[in-house]
Amino acid sequence: MRNTKLFIGRKIRDLREANRLAQAAFAERIGISTSYLNQIENNQRSVSAAVLLALAETFRIEISDFSSGESDRLLSALSEAVTDPLFENFKPSLQEMKLVTQNAPGFAHALITAHQAYRRNSEQLASFDDTIGRGAGVAEPSAYEEVRDFFHFVDNYIHELDIAAEELAAKLGIPDRDPSAALPDYLERQHGVTTARAAPEENLLRRFDPVRRTLHLNPFSPVSTRSFQAAFQIGELEMAETIATIAENAGFHSGEAVEICRIGLANYFAGALMMPYEALLASARELRHDLDLLASRFGASVEQIAHRLSTMQRPGRKGVPIFFARIDRAGNITKRHSAAKLQFARFGAACPLWNVHQAFETPGRIIRQLAETPDGVRYLCLATEISKGGGGFRAPQRRYAIAVGCEVTHAGDFVYADDLDIANRAGFDPIGISCRICERPNCAQRAVPPLKRRLVVDHNHRGAVPYRLD
Repeated sequence: MRNTKLFIGRKIRDLREANRLAQAAFAERIGISTSYLNQIENNQRSVSAAVLLALAETFRIEISDFSSGESDRLLSALSEAVTDPLFENFKPSLQEMKLVTQNAPGFAHALITAHQAYRRNSEQLASFDDTIGRGAGVAEPSAYEEVRDFFHFVDNYIHELDIAAEELAAKLGIPDRDPSAALPDYLERQHGVTTARAAPEENLLRRFDPVRRTLHLNPFSPVSTRSFQAAFQIGELEMAETIATIAENAGFHSGEAVEICRIGLANYFAGALMMPYEALLASARELRHDLDLLASRFGASVEQIAHRLSTMQRPGRKGVPIFFARIDRAGNITKRHSAAKLQFARFGAACPLWNVHQAFETPGRIIRQLAETPDGVRYLCLATEISKGGGGFRAPQRRYAIAVGCEVTHAGDFVYADDLDIANRAGFDPIGISCRICERPNCAQRAVPPLKRRLVVDHNHRGAVPYRLD
């Protein structure tokens, strides 16, 4: 196991300032010198285990609250941005980027946003986009990109909504009571909203008629989908003010992004209502993250369970750090979140060596993979294919693959790892994040060269790809 030094100066400073203590008083309470505390806060020295324990005991906090998950996500996004040839003449070291993300996260976010705008403008120029003729300025991020990044950088955990959903679930007896019965019953009793079948020709999941107070649901959708849509409607009716405040305070560039975020927040509430935090946390530990058993216990789909598990980041009560992604058959990542060190590429396709692509070949099965990324971190990766449709023979069927996993240090919490030799490093497949930022020199599946490496083309030798990396 790697011995990773912990540089969390900004978090220590925030804790000190939250307790309104000067450096001398704070240092005295945890038993260190003022000069040592000053070096820690400026990330000139790492935090020792003894200091962490003193902080936890003195200020009654969880050591896990000092985990570097947020910094890891920001560092990953920043590292990908600076691989662009635009920065060829200045290549910051990993330590320099860590200092920026830890001490000046606002500056890191600003640089990432600027790079995204540059990328969008470059793509528009390359494709002679019509906006050039209209004299458009800097391209704004799409509404979906903005909302996706919002959830990504808040760790996909919204405390106000999570707590409210959990309190309501307790009143309704969920998960002991079947949500497919409890939620429509609550809608009718509390809000006077009746649930009805939508006409097949409407081809929709949900339609709410605010005048007749009727929620129309697709009768051919799975029970878990209908339950989720009922929970969503409860969120729309009861949490509208809270959701609006969160979305409006996120600083989006457009009203469209605000509205998309409000939908995302209502979806978040629905998931938290069907799968309340503490109940799911306990069940995941008891059932060792068996996705099928968890889905059965909570009346949810495997995708709903997998997505919800990736949000288990409540301070002081965190679950296993899990990554989750949903991919279509073209390789597009349509949903993504990672509470683990593995971060998904913001541009380009996912690594073809990742087992999620194989899931389409084995529908109905959960396939497993032990994988290692170029930074040396090893993972347990699970993938399965899911289909969405309903409505008969001629109804379109949407097919996706979902990926779930964790670092191997947590593999023992998963039933899927029981017969895998996680101690054998040779059994781990080498995977990357995306070809454009992966520097593995001998990958037979490489699609494009890495941006930061010079190519050597030898006319007398040809390997799996027509070049070597210098």
